[in-house]
Amino acid sequence: MRGEERRVPPLRVSAVQYHLHTIHSFDEFAAQVTHYVKTAQEFDAEFVLFPEFFTTQLLSIPLDGGRAATIDDLPDYTEKYIELFTSLAKETGMHLIGGTHVIRQNGKLYNVAHLFTPDGRIHRQAKLHITPTEVNEWNIAPGDGVHVFETDKATIAILTCYDIEFPEIVRLARAKGADVIFCPSCTDDRHGFYRVRYCCHARAIENEVYVVTTGTVGSLPTVDFMRANFGQAAVITPNDIPFPPGGVLAAGEVNDDMVVTADLDLALLRKVREKGSVATWRDRRTDLYPDWDDIK
Repeated sequence: MRGEERRVPPLRVSAVQYHLHTIHSFDEFAAQVTHYVKTAQEFDAEFVLFPEFFTTQLLSIPLDGGRAATIDDLPDYTEKYIELFTSLAKETGMHLIGGTHVIRQNGKLYNVAHLFTPDGRIHRQAKLHITPTEVNEWNIAPGDGVHVFETDKATIAILTCYDIEFPEIVRLARAKGADVIFCPSCTDDRHGFYRVRYCCHARAIENEVYVVTTGTVGSLPTVDFMRANFGQAAVITPNDIPFPPGGVLAAGEVNDDMVVTADLDLALLRKVREKGSVATWRDRRTDLYPDWDDIK
């Protein structure tokens, strides 16, 4: 109506604390994924986030001849993975961020986040910053750019685990219009978990965005570098008066198998950007930030 501000409905998001355990077929994997998606659907979620590297569960499936599967075998499941998530997104009408899945492209392995939309589209964001383990043990190659996805619900970006530890890349996503950063992660101990978690809070404050994060829980005893997992989902806000004082809208129980759900008020986020206690995006002193290439 004239003279009234158009109300933007909250965006409901769910984050899956995905329980890794040994399975024996792709059908078992599909059943577990479907369970989480259906749970989020019962909560009326519009976006569902799965963790980084959750598809490594497929490497626990016995191979013919008794050979143990390695990371090089994971891309063999890409077609089935895409079919599963595409079908579920269409069936439920939700946007599904299928964590990350390792794909092979031009002879290289990439750790890629996939966004599946209800209309059948698939958007991809390769992980940009690669950890030493990913490089040295799995030979993962880095992506070459950050993408922002304009959906009918919100403008989002997907930055995976280690990516959130680099302020510059999140600034770039915010500059491109992202209001929500989804951060799928996979950490094997408390140190890695808290690095990612504290950086999620910092990026939410610096850029005045919501950050939705989650991680893997459980273990894969037969899969190298996936034997230990320490994870917790959280929906994180800027630290200002309209939001929770600790900047957490919702959080799961550490290392439990569960789905965490919360509402993101995008209208409130924009109001705080204009009239909040601080304006960390607007008040940047860009005149003081030289190009790093010019620093000797």
